[in-house]
Amino acid sequence: MLVMTTRVEIDHRRGAARHPEKAHRPDNPIQRKPAWIRVKAPTHPIYHETRALMREKKLVTVCEEAACPNIGECWSQRHATMMIMGETCTRACSFCNVATGIPKPLDTDEPRRVGEAVATLGLRHVVITSVDRDDLPDGGAEHFAQTIRAIRAAAPATTIEILTPDFLRKDGALEVVVAARPDVFNHNLETVPGLYPTIRPGARYYNSLRLLDRVKQLDPSIFTKSGIMVGLGEERIEVLQVMDDLRSADVDFLTIGQYLQPTVKHAAVDRFVTPEEFEDYAKAARGKGFLLVSATPLTRSSYHADRDFEALRAARDAALRAARDAALRDARLKAPV
Repeated sequence: MLVMTTRVEIDHRRGAARHPEKAHRPDNPIQRKPAWIRVKAPTHPIYHETRALMREKKLVTVCEEAACPNIGECWSQRHATMMIMGETCTRACSFCNVATGIPKPLDTDEPRRVGEAVATLGLRHVVITSVDRDDLPDGGAEHFAQTIRAIRAAAPATTIEILTPDFLRKDGALEVVVAARPDVFNHNLETVPGLYPTIRPGARYYNSLRLLDRVKQLDPSIFTKSGIMVGLGEERIEVLQVMDDLRSADVDFLTIGQYLQPTVKHAAVDRFVTPEEFEDYAKAARGKGFLLVSATPLTRSSYHADRDFEALRAARDAALRAARDAALRDARLKAPV
């Protein structure tokens, strides 16, 4: 099986240039991936068509910027996760391959181009994510809302999933995004709280939890979703606690995937979690009440998102039917004879 060559391999050589804030860090050697993580090089003609469309519309994708291992499979099915608000992030998370630095001003025409690309690809479901834009007064909330509205106008039948930043210290930003009514609101916790100081230093674990909880308070009809990486040094009991925290925020969908080190300047992989351990996590999460769980080594936030959305909707419908049936049974039992 071939190992896909992507920006990960390129960045082994220029990681410091792409991530200047990490230039002073000692190198962490890239470990050889186990057989269950290796993927084939993309060769499908539709992959190249999708890539050409992204270039034509001058759009950025997290698939490329974050060096996703699933890009060949997803793009061959015309599934590209578009990353709005530029390609430069204002944070410096030690796990992330997105370039960091001072971003350019927002491209006000970008929402229209995203809508056109979604329509051209004929997507049933689209995922829109972004870099962190701490430089903007609203963190880019209005740009998210405009993008959602542009997709609705260009492709009314397409369901929309957004993967947002944490909008830390951006009062009112979340309300703007929720008011645009995406079908799925995703915000990743990324890791267990004990690893935040080294893995996600610019974020706050409980702020992210409150963000997800607040979405449900504002609009209970919106599905909420979050994900974490494993293989960073977390303990199993810590992962189970994150599951409990997410359920306390009424999160519907949990994703768990293997952390893969982008460059020698990024956080090292502590270990490669086995497929059997991922299945154990999936069983535990289902037992805690998530409507849907995806836990595999190659799971990423938007991997199979269209299929997962249909499963998520079906799971909620089934849960609502079960609740109605239970209420009817209770009413019959309590009715006077």
